[in-house]
Amino acid sequence: MERQLRLGIPKGSLQEATLRLMRMAGWEVHIEGRSHFPRINDPEIQAILLRAQEIPRYVAEGVLDTGITGYDQIVENEVEDQVIQVAEFVYSKQGLGKVRLVIAVHNDSPYQRVEDLESKRIATELPNTVRKFLQQRGVNARVEFSWGATEAKVPELVDAIADVTETGATLRANNLRIIETILESTTRLIANPQSWQDEWKQRKIRHM
Repeated sequence: MERQLRLGIPKGSLQEATLRLMRMAGWEVHIEGRSHFPRINDPEIQAILLRAQEIPRYVAEGVLDTGITGYDQIVENEVEDQVIQVAEFVYSKQGLGKVRLVIAVHNDSPYQRVEDLESKRIATELPNTVRKFLQQRGVNARVEFSWGATEAKVPELVDAIADVTETGATLRANNLRIIETILESTTRLIANPQSWQDEWKQRKIRHM
């Protein structure tokens, strides 16, 4: 039976930029309709489209051999020491550059520092990362998971948000200002440690 490398490709905001990069590298990638299984001109690669949020966990657990995801998602899944970070790609959904996970408040808000958010409510799609950051700063706030449209929740529903931004345009459009940067993130190629120890798989991953 022919060996295969299981590759996770991010679906959603990073999808088009990732596929464009793969095509520039010589891969022919075809996605038919709503299929989650792209066809690649290499029978030794089995690709699957997944949310970037899920890829770190599946790679860490060995369900996938390798995958492309954001550093912010590696941190959020708490698997930095459970995956091999093979390569860093400086691209995002809008262009070439890093993105930032920031804490933002409404322009009219009295809050100026993260310490001002003591006992306040913060919405985010990256709750583990935000809680750990606040703990390090000695701030006890209520962090809740946001299912999306996070920037629209301030100030009616929450006191602040923690969101990923590339240019800050969406935050400004919603009358928000940044008071703290939690981390900077780039796109990463990661590998499962056991897969990385396999010479054939490591060679295949390096070739990517």
